[in-house]
Parts: sequence; C-alpha cells; structure tokens
Amino acid sequence: MAERKTERLMNLIFALLVSRQYLTKEQIRESIADYRESTPQAFERKFERDKEELREMGINVEMGSIDKYFNDEPGYRIRRDEAELPDLELTREEAAVIGLATQVWEHAGLASESTTALVKLKAIGVDVDTSVLRMAEPKLSTDEPSFDAMWDAVTRRVPVTFTYTRLGQEPMQRHLQPWGIVSWHDRWYVGGLDLDRGESRLFRLSRITGDVTPDGPAGSYEIPEGIDMKDVARELFPAPPQEAAVLRIRAGRGLGLRRLAEKITPVGDGVDEVEIRYSSRWELASEVASYGPDVVVISPPDVRDTVVQRLRAAVNGQLDPA
Repeated sequence: MAERKTERLMNLIFALLVSRQYLTKEQIRESIADYRESTPQAFERKFERDKEELREMGINVEMGSIDKYFNDEPGYRIRRDEAELPDLELTREEAAVIGLATQVWEHAGLASESTTALVKLKAIGVDVDTSVLRMAEPKLSTDEPSFDAMWDAVTRRVPVTFTYTRLGQEPMQRHLQPWGIVSWHDRWYVGGLDLDRGESRLFRLSRITGDVTPDGPAGSYEIPEGIDMKDVARELFPAPPQEAAVLRIRAGRGLGLRRLAEKITPVGDGVDEVEIRYSSRWELASEVASYGPDVVVISPPDVRDTVVQRLRAAVNGQLDPA
C-alpha cells in the first residue's frame, strides 16, 4: 500500500539521519518494521528501491565504512548538512498545508512508528541524535476514534452519517458533506454542509460516538471554492470577547466550568459564585445547560436567557446538538 511505503521511506530517512554513524543493512532492517517483517530477499529489493527513490527526491544516501581501520561491511547514512533545506518562502496556502501536516503527524501513526525505529536503533547500540527531528515535532495529538474515517471522507469527498452526542443530551444521527478538518482552541472539528440543517456546521470529533459511515459515493459533492475552515470556525466560534459571566454552582459540581474560573467565592448553603470569561454565548449556554439545576447564570441576562431556551428545547425534544 502507498501509505505503508510512505511510512517506510520516512522511517528510513529518520534512521539514516539521526544516526551518528553509518548503519549496516542489518541494523536498518532491524529498526524498521516493514523491513523486519520481510524475507531477506524482499528486504534487499525494498531497500534498493527505497534508496533510489530517496535519491530521486534529492536525498542522497551516503555509503561508507563503519570503521575506517577495518575492511568491514559498508554502512549507510544521510548527512544532515545535505538533507537540510534552504530557507523557503511559502504562500499562505502552502504554509497552512505544512501546518496541518505537522499537527496530524502524531495521529497518523508515523510518530509511533518512527519512535519505535529509534528505540530499535538505541537497543542495538546505535548513538542517535534526536534533535534533528524537531522539524517534525507534532504540535497537537489526536486520539479521537473518528479522526481517520473523517480524514478519509474529507480527502475523497464522501458524504457521511454519524451519531453526535453532547453532554447531558440524547445522541442524534447527523448527515454531513465534510469539507475539512480543523484544529480550533486545542480541539479537532470536522466542518462541512450539515444536510439536516442545510447550512455549514462544525462538529467536535470527540463528541462523535460509534462509527462514521459513508452516506454516498466518493466525489459526489463539491467543496465550495475558496473555503477556509479557519474562517468557518471564526464565524461559528467568534474570537474571545472581553465578556464575563457570573454563575452559581453547587459545591462539587460543574467541574468543567470551575476549571475556567477567574474567581470562585463561597456564598453559603453549599453554593459557590464563579466568575468566568467566555468566547461564545451559545457555547457557554450549552455547557451550563448540560449541568441542569446544579448551575445557574446570574449574569449577563442574554446568557441566562439562552440557557433557559436550551433547557426548554431539551424538554420538548427539539435541541440542536451541533
């Protein structure tokens, strides 16, 4: 598979780049899972093809003697000074792609595999320099089970259906034409056309339960031209305003809200007055409503009114969970 080959090439680059010495073929084979699982003949073929492919990509695999005083088995390495790229000037779009690739790195499985390769090298006595890999250090890890399926749906333009659940609310089946995945305030969201609402929406991946199921053929819809998921996120989740809310929360309750508190003051009868700042009235009202009678909004009035509306909608079974 193409994904396995890409993973193998990246791990080969890592192994040859971090080593402070030439690596023998056996050391290389032992450190990379795909090589290790191959027969000796298959490993030889893969390794030769991979070296050639790296050279075609402009990455020179240098061959040399492990010990210059002995006529021993030749080894391989990638010189750091030859592998480093010159300063690049990227367009805004190119920089965005690089940024997303870096964020996805850890989840994509490459980080764990490359880490395993480094452990293998250390285990057989190879001195490695991991500082050269900082250019690929992941900024955000993701462990949501739905990530892979959503990523595949976005890249192939496959409509999907899934079960979406918010705290304190009943699960609801949603139908989506996904446009993209975005990291927003340290959380992953998938955005696209919500077919149930007929408008663009964002869904937090951690709130998707169960399987993400294809709901149509690949390429069956078009992503709007010029769509930027960051812009969608800004529209739905505006930048944090300097607005404060005052809540009254029962002792031992509302822990998620308490973590956001700027100030907590006991007011008696097992109740604390909590002051927090919020980025979205709608999001804050949703969070407050999920705690039921344990949290009451004192101010501002518009947040309190929104909480009341959401609670009434929940009672009537009309609550929109997105």
